[in-house]
Amino acid sequence: MERIPEEPDGGALVGERVRLEPLAHRHHDGLCEAIRDGKLWELPVTIVPHPEDVPAFIDEALAAREAGTQIAYATVDLASGRIAGSTRLMVINRTYRRLEIGFTFLGASWQGTGLNTEAKLLMLTHAFEAMGMNRVELLTDVRNGRSRAAIERLGATHEGVLRHHMVMPDGWIRDTAVYSITRPEWPDAKRGLTDRLLGTRRPQGS
Repeated sequence: MERIPEEPDGGALVGERVRLEPLAHRHHDGLCEAIRDGKLWELPVTIVPHPEDVPAFIDEALAAREAGTQIAYATVDLASGRIAGSTRLMVINRTYRRLEIGFTFLGASWQGTGLNTEAKLLMLTHAFEAMGMNRVELLTDVRNGRSRAAIERLGATHEGVLRHHMVMPDGWIRDTAVYSITRPEWPDAKRGLTDRLLGTRRPQGS
């Protein structure tokens, strides 16, 4: 039986534009600032804590990390040193070698800048190559066209819709679109993501 690689303990994931730091209470103020950038808690198609609820949000993330079911990160923009948002590896099942990437949000100033693409590359690489996962899932509200397009650009496959899957904070009963990337698909997805990032970094006219 293939041995499952051990996960590096508590490390940050670092790229050229973004650093994913294991979420802690020291990130509180920066995370609140990112959430206020665009009033993310008011968006109906995603779940983002109100700034007043960030302490409990971090407490929950730390408890889930201790339980081994989630690894939450603060998303740090390396150019400015500011916290741009948060994301996490979640629903971690080491027995069946699968997990979900979710609870992702970015302040409005960082949306569409490529930060999310590099963050996803770092997380997917960690999931498949450090944690030994066979499957990574990405779920989103079927109404969230922007999120669905971003997930599809990762190279993920749309598998279907979970009907009446969640109750949103405003009471809406959400249908959830399910996407995944599997281990055999990962090399092609990784090349595609790397090429996209190289394209956004290349100087104009080169």
